[in-house]
Amino acid sequence: MHDLEQGAHIAPWLKPLWDSLDFQKFPNAILLHGQSGIGKSAFSVELARALLCENSSLILRPCNQCEACNWFNSGNHPDFIALVPETHRKLLPHAEYQSDEPTKKGKPAREDGDSESSERKEKKNISIEETRQAIENLAIGSHRGGNRVILIYPLEMLRSDSANTLLKSLEEPPSNTIFILIADRVDRVLPTIRSRCRLLTAPRPDRDQGLAWLKIQLSAVDGMAINTNDAEAIYDEQGGAPFSVLDSLIARHYKDELTISILASRHLLQSMAQGDRINWLETAEKIHKARYGFLLAIMQRWVSDLQSVKQGGEPRYYPKHLTTLRGLSDMARTSKMLQFWQSLINARRHENHPLANRIQIEALLSQYQLIFKD
Repeated sequence: MHDLEQGAHIAPWLKPLWDSLDFQKFPNAILLHGQSGIGKSAFSVELARALLCENSSLILRPCNQCEACNWFNSGNHPDFIALVPETHRKLLPHAEYQSDEPTKKGKPAREDGDSESSERKEKKNISIEETRQAIENLAIGSHRGGNRVILIYPLEMLRSDSANTLLKSLEEPPSNTIFILIADRVDRVLPTIRSRCRLLTAPRPDRDQGLAWLKIQLSAVDGMAINTNDAEAIYDEQGGAPFSVLDSLIARHYKDELTISILASRHLLQSMAQGDRINWLETAEKIHKARYGFLLAIMQRWVSDLQSVKQGGEPRYYPKHLTTLRGLSDMARTSKMLQFWQSLINARRHENHPLANRIQIEALLSQYQLIFKD
Protein backbone atom coordinates (compact mmCIF):
# COMPACT_ATOMS: atom_id res chain seq x y z
CA MET A 1 0.00 0.00 0.00
CA HIS A 2 1.16 3.56 -0.65
CA ASP A 3 3.20 5.00 2.20
CA LEU A 4 0.89 7.99 2.46
CA GLU A 5 -2.35 6.10 2.87
CA GLN A 6 -5.62 7.65 4.00
CA GLY A 7 -5.41 9.37 7.38
CA ALA A 8 -1.65 8.94 7.70
CA HIS A 9 -1.24 12.46 9.06
CA ILE A 10 -4.19 12.35 11.45
CA ALA A 11 -3.55 11.80 15.14
CA PRO A 12 -5.46 8.81 16.55
CA TRP A 13 -7.55 10.95 18.91
CA LEU A 14 -8.78 12.94 15.90
CA LYS A 15 -9.64 9.87 13.84
CA PRO A 16 -13.26 9.68 15.14
CA LEU A 17 -13.74 13.29 14.04
CA TRP A 18 -12.36 12.41 10.61
CA ASP A 19 -14.63 9.38 10.34
CA SER A 20 -17.67 11.54 11.13
CA LEU A 21 -17.13 13.73 8.05
CA ASP A 22 -19.41 13.25 5.06
CA PHE A 23 -17.35 14.08 1.97
CA GLN A 24 -20.40 13.67 -0.22
CA LYS A 25 -22.27 16.46 1.57
CA PHE A 26 -19.42 18.61 2.81
CA PRO A 27 -20.34 22.12 4.04
CA ASN A 28 -19.05 25.27 2.37
CA ALA A 29 -17.15 26.28 5.50
CA ILE A 30 -15.95 24.52 8.63
CA LEU A 31 -14.32 26.02 11.69
CA LEU A 32 -12.05 23.54 13.44
CA HIS A 33 -11.18 24.68 16.94
CA GLY A 34 -9.51 23.27 20.00
CA GLN A 35 -6.45 23.45 22.20
CA SER A 36 -3.20 24.45 20.58
CA GLY A 37 -0.73 21.68 19.87
CA ILE A 38 -3.10 18.73 19.44
CA GLY A 39 -2.87 18.22 15.67
CA LYS A 40 -5.48 20.53 14.14
CA SER A 41 -3.21 21.83 11.39
CA ALA A 42 -2.07 18.35 10.27
CA PHE A 43 -5.73 17.26 10.31
CA SER A 44 -6.73 20.26 8.17
CA VAL A 45 -3.98 19.75 5.60
CA GLU A 46 -5.04 16.11 5.26
CA LEU A 47 -8.65 17.25 4.94
CA ALA A 48 -7.73 19.69 2.16
CA ARG A 49 -5.83 16.88 0.42
CA ALA A 50 -8.91 14.64 0.65
CA LEU A 51 -11.28 17.30 -0.66
CA LEU A 52 -9.07 17.92 -3.69
CA CYS A 53 -8.38 14.24 -4.39
CA GLU A 54 -9.83 13.14 -7.74
CA ASN A 55 -10.19 9.47 -6.90
CA SER A 56 -13.76 8.46 -7.65
CA SER A 57 -13.91 6.23 -4.56
CA LEU A 58 -14.99 8.23 -1.51
CA ILE A 59 -13.60 5.58 0.82
CA LEU A 60 -10.02 5.97 -0.33
CA ARG A 61 -9.72 9.75 -0.22
CA PRO A 62 -7.06 11.00 -0.23
CA CYS A 63 -5.54 8.31 -2.45
CA ASN A 64 -2.12 10.05 -2.70
CA GLN A 65 -1.78 8.51 -6.17
CA CYS A 66 -3.96 10.60 -8.49
CA GLU A 67 -2.66 13.64 -10.32
CA ALA A 68 -4.41 16.02 -7.91
CA CYS A 69 -2.81 14.36 -4.89
CA ASN A 70 0.60 14.52 -6.53
CA TRP A 71 0.12 18.23 -7.19
CA PHE A 72 -0.98 18.77 -3.60
CA ASN A 73 1.85 16.74 -2.06
CA SER A 74 4.39 18.78 -4.00
CA GLY A 75 2.80 22.00 -2.79
CA ASN A 76 1.69 23.07 -6.27
CA HIS A 77 -2.03 22.34 -6.44
CA PRO A 78 -3.61 25.33 -8.25
CA ASP A 79 -6.92 25.00 -6.35
CA PHE A 80 -5.43 24.99 -2.86
CA ILE A 81 -5.06 28.41 -1.24
CA ALA A 82 -3.47 28.69 2.20
CA LEU A 83 -3.63 31.93 4.15
CA VAL A 84 -1.15 31.58 6.99
CA PRO A 85 1.40 33.98 8.49
CA GLU A 86 5.05 33.59 7.56
CA THR A 87 5.62 32.03 10.97
CA HIS A 88 3.28 29.13 10.08
CA ARG A 89 4.31 28.29 6.52
CA LYS A 90 6.24 25.22 7.59
CA LEU A 91 2.84 23.63 8.16
CA LEU A 92 2.12 23.52 4.44
CA PRO A 93 2.79 20.61 2.06
CA HIS A 94 5.71 22.17 0.20
CA ALA A 95 7.73 22.30 3.41
CA GLU A 96 6.61 18.88 4.56
CA TYR A 97 7.82 17.04 1.46
CA GLN A 98 10.79 19.04 0.27
CA SER A 99 13.40 17.12 2.28
CA ASP A 100 14.95 13.90 0.99
CA GLU A 101 16.02 12.85 4.48
CA PRO A 102 13.20 11.10 6.37
CA THR A 103 14.65 11.75 9.79
CA LYS A 104 15.21 15.40 9.07
CA LYS A 105 11.67 15.56 7.78
CA GLY A 106 10.81 14.17 11.18
CA LYS A 107 11.81 17.53 12.54
CA PRO A 108 8.19 18.61 12.70
CA ALA A 109 6.56 21.75 11.47
CA ARG A 110 5.55 23.98 14.34
CA GLU A 111 2.11 22.77 15.23
CA ASP A 112 -1.05 24.95 15.88
CA GLY A 113 0.89 28.18 16.43
CA ASP A 114 1.79 27.44 20.05
CA SER A 115 5.33 26.29 19.31
CA GLU A 116 8.14 27.66 21.39
CA SER A 117 9.98 29.38 18.56
CA SER A 118 12.03 32.43 19.38
CA GLU A 119 10.99 35.89 18.29
CA ARG A 120 11.70 36.28 14.59
CA LYS A 121 11.16 38.93 11.98
CA GLU A 122 8.62 36.80 10.15
CA LYS A 123 5.14 38.31 10.08
CA LYS A 124 2.67 36.88 12.57
CA ASN A 125 -0.47 38.24 10.95
CA ILE A 126 -2.23 37.47 7.69
CA SER A 127 -2.12 40.66 5.65
CA ILE A 128 -5.17 42.27 4.10
CA GLU A 129 -3.36 42.21 0.73
CA GLU A 130 -2.99 38.42 0.84
CA THR A 131 -6.61 38.01 1.89
CA ARG A 132 -7.96 40.27 -0.84
CA GLN A 133 -5.84 38.59 -3.50
CA ALA A 134 -7.10 35.16 -2.41
CA ILE A 135 -10.73 36.31 -2.37
CA GLU A 136 -10.41 37.98 -5.77
CA ASN A 137 -9.06 34.74 -7.23
CA LEU A 138 -12.27 33.02 -6.17
CA ALA A 139 -14.06 34.80 -9.01
CA ILE A 140 -12.07 32.59 -11.39
CA GLY A 141 -13.32 29.03 -11.80
CA SER A 142 -11.30 26.18 -10.33
CA HIS A 143 -8.34 25.18 -12.47
CA ARG A 144 -9.08 21.45 -12.42
CA GLY A 145 -12.87 21.67 -12.50
CA GLY A 146 -13.36 20.21 -9.03
CA ASN A 147 -13.26 21.63 -5.54
CA ARG A 148 -11.26 24.64 -4.52
CA VAL A 149 -10.06 24.74 -0.90
CA ILE A 150 -9.03 27.75 1.16
CA LEU A 151 -7.28 27.01 4.44
CA ILE A 152 -6.88 29.84 6.96
CA TYR A 153 -4.85 29.38 10.13
CA PRO A 154 -4.82 30.74 12.76
CA LEU A 155 -8.18 32.37 12.12
CA GLU A 156 -7.99 34.58 15.19
CA MET A 157 -4.83 36.18 13.77
CA LEU A 158 -6.76 37.78 10.91
CA ARG A 159 -6.79 41.55 11.15
CA SER A 160 -10.25 43.09 11.36
CA ASP A 161 -10.13 44.29 7.74
CA SER A 162 -9.09 40.81 6.57
CA ALA A 163 -11.82 39.21 8.68
CA ASN A 164 -14.43 41.46 7.09
CA THR A 165 -13.18 40.52 3.63
CA LEU A 166 -13.48 36.84 4.54
CA LEU A 167 -16.96 37.38 5.96
CA LYS A 168 -18.25 38.69 2.64
CA SER A 169 -17.12 35.50 0.91
CA LEU A 170 -18.69 33.32 3.59
CA GLU A 171 -22.00 35.14 3.15
CA GLU A 172 -22.01 34.40 -0.58
CA PRO A 173 -19.64 31.43 -1.05
CA PRO A 174 -18.48 30.78 -4.61
CA SER A 175 -19.51 27.43 -6.08
CA ASN A 176 -17.30 24.40 -5.34
CA THR A 177 -15.30 26.45 -2.83
CA ILE A 178 -14.67 25.08 0.66
CA PHE A 179 -13.26 27.12 3.53
CA ILE A 180 -11.26 25.28 6.20
CA LEU A 181 -10.84 27.70 9.08
CA ILE A 182 -8.73 26.78 12.11
CA ALA A 183 -8.64 28.50 15.49
CA ASP A 184 -6.91 27.82 18.78
CA ARG A 185 -9.19 30.31 20.51
CA VAL A 186 -12.68 30.21 19.03
CA ASP A 187 -13.78 32.93 21.47
CA ARG A 188 -11.52 35.35 19.56
CA VAL A 189 -13.26 34.66 16.25
CA LEU A 190 -15.94 37.08 15.10
CA PRO A 191 -19.43 35.73 15.95
CA THR A 192 -20.55 36.58 12.42
CA ILE A 193 -17.85 34.28 11.01
CA ARG A 194 -18.60 31.51 13.52
CA SER A 195 -22.30 31.60 12.63
CA ARG A 196 -21.55 30.90 8.96
CA CYS A 197 -19.43 27.82 9.59
CA ARG A 198 -20.01 24.30 10.77
CA LEU A 199 -18.12 24.13 14.07
CA LEU A 200 -15.90 21.10 14.64
CA THR A 201 -14.33 20.65 18.07
CA ALA A 202 -10.94 18.92 18.08
CA PRO A 203 -10.60 16.83 21.25
CA ARG A 204 -7.47 16.54 23.34
CA PRO A 205 -6.16 12.99 23.86
CA ASP A 206 -6.15 11.37 27.26
CA ARG A 207 -2.71 11.23 28.84
CA ASP A 208 -1.94 7.58 28.05
CA GLN A 209 -2.97 7.92 24.42
CA GLY A 210 -1.03 11.14 23.93
CA LEU A 211 2.14 9.75 25.50
CA ALA A 212 1.91 6.53 23.48
CA TRP A 213 1.64 8.54 20.24
CA LEU A 214 4.50 10.78 21.33
CA LYS A 215 6.83 7.84 21.97
CA ILE A 216 6.11 6.44 18.51
CA GLN A 217 6.93 9.79 16.88
CA LEU A 218 10.13 10.19 18.86
CA SER A 219 11.30 6.67 18.06
CA ALA A 220 11.30 7.63 14.36
CA VAL A 221 13.81 10.45 14.92
CA ASP A 222 17.30 9.30 14.04
CA GLY A 223 19.72 9.20 16.95
CA MET A 224 17.25 10.42 19.54
CA ALA A 225 17.24 8.77 22.96
CA ILE A 226 13.84 8.93 24.60
CA ASN A 227 13.83 9.99 28.23
CA THR A 228 10.43 8.92 29.52
CA ASN A 229 10.55 11.18 32.58
CA ASP A 230 11.42 14.22 30.46
CA ALA A 231 8.67 13.42 27.98
CA GLU A 232 6.05 13.02 30.70
CA ALA A 233 7.11 16.18 32.54
CA ILE A 234 6.98 18.31 29.39
CA TYR A 235 3.70 16.65 28.40
CA ASP A 236 2.11 17.86 31.63
CA GLU A 237 3.69 21.30 31.31
CA GLN A 238 2.24 21.68 27.80
CA GLY A 239 -1.24 20.87 29.08
CA GLY A 240 -1.52 17.53 27.31
CA ALA A 241 -0.70 18.86 23.82
CA PRO A 242 1.36 16.10 22.15
CA PHE A 243 2.43 18.07 19.08
CA SER A 244 3.79 20.88 21.25
CA VAL A 245 5.71 18.33 23.32
CA LEU A 246 7.10 16.75 20.17
CA ASP A 247 8.33 20.15 19.01
CA SER A 248 10.00 20.78 22.36
CA LEU A 249 11.81 17.45 22.57
CA ILE A 250 12.98 17.46 18.95
CA ALA A 251 14.12 21.07 19.31
CA ARG A 252 16.25 20.01 22.25
CA HIS A 253 17.63 17.15 20.17
CA TYR A 254 18.52 19.28 17.16
CA LYS A 255 19.44 22.33 19.24
CA ASP A 256 17.60 24.62 16.84
CA GLU A 257 16.04 28.02 17.54
CA LEU A 258 13.47 26.55 19.92
CA THR A 259 16.25 25.97 22.43
CA ILE A 260 15.97 29.63 23.39
CA SER A 261 12.44 29.13 24.62
CA ILE A 262 13.19 25.79 26.28
CA LEU A 263 15.87 27.47 28.37
CA ALA A 264 13.57 30.42 29.02
CA SER A 265 10.90 28.03 30.28
CA ARG A 266 13.34 26.49 32.73
CA HIS A 267 14.52 29.89 34.02
CA LEU A 268 10.98 31.19 34.36
CA LEU A 269 9.71 28.18 36.32
CA GLN A 270 12.74 28.22 38.61
CA SER A 271 12.17 31.90 39.28
CA MET A 272 8.42 31.66 39.89
CA ALA A 273 9.11 28.84 42.34
CA GLN A 274 10.97 31.41 44.47
CA GLY A 275 7.75 33.27 45.30
CA ASP A 276 8.49 36.57 47.03
CA ARG A 277 12.23 35.95 46.62
CA ILE A 278 12.01 36.10 42.83
CA ASN A 279 14.61 38.32 41.17
CA TRP A 280 12.30 39.63 38.48
CA LEU A 281 14.85 41.89 36.83
CA GLU A 282 17.36 39.08 36.39
CA THR A 283 14.65 36.70 35.23
CA ALA A 284 13.37 39.13 32.61
CA GLU A 285 16.93 39.54 31.34
CA LYS A 286 17.29 35.77 30.87
CA ILE A 287 13.96 35.06 29.22
CA HIS A 288 12.90 38.13 27.23
CA LYS A 289 14.19 36.80 23.89
CA ALA A 290 11.67 33.96 23.97
CA ARG A 291 8.28 34.43 22.36
CA TYR A 292 6.11 36.61 24.58
CA GLY A 293 2.96 34.53 24.14
CA PHE A 294 4.87 31.39 25.11
CA LEU A 295 6.09 33.00 28.35
CA LEU A 296 2.60 34.22 29.18
CA ALA A 297 1.26 30.70 28.73
CA ILE A 298 3.80 29.35 31.23
CA MET A 299 2.85 32.01 33.76
CA GLN A 300 -0.83 31.19 33.31
CA ARG A 301 -0.25 27.47 33.81
CA TRP A 302 1.83 28.06 36.93
CA VAL A 303 -0.71 30.40 38.49
CA SER A 304 -3.55 28.06 37.51
CA ASP A 305 -1.81 25.26 39.42
CA LEU A 306 -1.14 27.61 42.32
CA GLN A 307 -4.82 28.52 42.49
CA SER A 308 -5.83 24.86 42.34
CA VAL A 309 -3.49 23.87 45.17
CA LYS A 310 -4.61 26.88 47.20
CA GLN A 311 -8.15 25.53 46.99
CA GLY A 312 -7.11 22.02 48.02
CA GLY A 313 -6.88 20.57 44.51
CA GLU A 314 -4.06 19.03 42.49
CA PRO A 315 -1.80 20.75 39.94
CA ARG A 316 -2.66 20.00 36.31
CA TYR A 317 0.42 21.30 34.53
CA TYR A 318 3.28 20.91 36.99
CA PRO A 319 2.48 17.92 39.22
CA LYS A 320 6.18 17.34 39.90
CA HIS A 321 6.29 20.75 41.59
CA LEU A 322 3.49 19.89 44.02
CA THR A 323 5.62 20.42 47.14
CA THR A 324 6.78 23.84 45.95
CA LEU A 325 3.26 24.85 44.94
CA ARG A 326 1.91 23.84 48.35
CA GLY A 327 4.53 25.96 50.09
CA LEU A 328 3.78 28.94 47.88
CA SER A 329 0.01 28.53 48.27
CA ASP A 330 0.34 28.95 52.03
CA MET A 331 1.90 32.38 51.49
CA ALA A 332 -0.16 33.48 48.48
CA ARG A 333 -2.83 36.15 48.95
CA THR A 334 -5.93 35.09 47.04
CA SER A 335 -7.04 38.59 46.07
CA LYS A 336 -3.60 39.49 44.69
CA MET A 337 -3.38 36.17 42.86
CA LEU A 338 -6.71 36.86 41.15
CA GLN A 339 -5.53 40.34 40.19
CA PHE A 340 -2.37 38.85 38.69
CA TRP A 341 -4.45 36.28 36.81
CA GLN A 342 -6.51 39.11 35.29
CA SER A 343 -3.29 40.88 34.29
CA LEU A 344 -2.16 37.75 32.46
CA ILE A 345 -5.49 37.51 30.64
CA ASN A 346 -5.18 41.13 29.55
CA ALA A 347 -1.60 40.54 28.41
CA ARG A 348 -2.67 37.55 26.30
CA ARG A 349 -5.16 39.75 24.46
CA HIS A 350 -2.33 41.94 23.20
CA GLU A 351 0.48 39.39 23.00
CA ASN A 352 1.00 39.85 19.26
CA HIS A 353 1.31 43.62 19.36
CA PRO A 354 4.81 45.05 18.88
CA LEU A 355 5.33 45.86 22.56
CA ALA A 356 8.60 46.06 24.46
CA ASN A 357 8.52 42.48 25.71
CA ARG A 358 11.18 42.87 28.37
CA ILE A 359 9.36 45.76 30.04
CA GLN A 360 6.07 43.85 29.99
CA ILE A 361 7.70 40.76 31.48
CA GLU A 362 9.37 42.80 34.22
CA ALA A 363 6.05 44.37 35.15
CA LEU A 364 4.27 41.02 35.32
CA LEU A 365 6.96 39.29 37.36
CA SER A 366 7.10 42.25 39.72
CA GLN A 367 3.35 41.90 40.23
CA TYR A 368 3.76 38.16 40.75
CA GLN A 369 6.17 38.84 43.63
CA LEU A 370 3.50 40.93 45.36
CA ILE A 371 1.19 37.90 45.56
CA PHE A 372 3.27 36.65 48.48
CA LYS A 373 3.52 39.97 50.35
CA ASP A 374 1.05 41.62 52.71
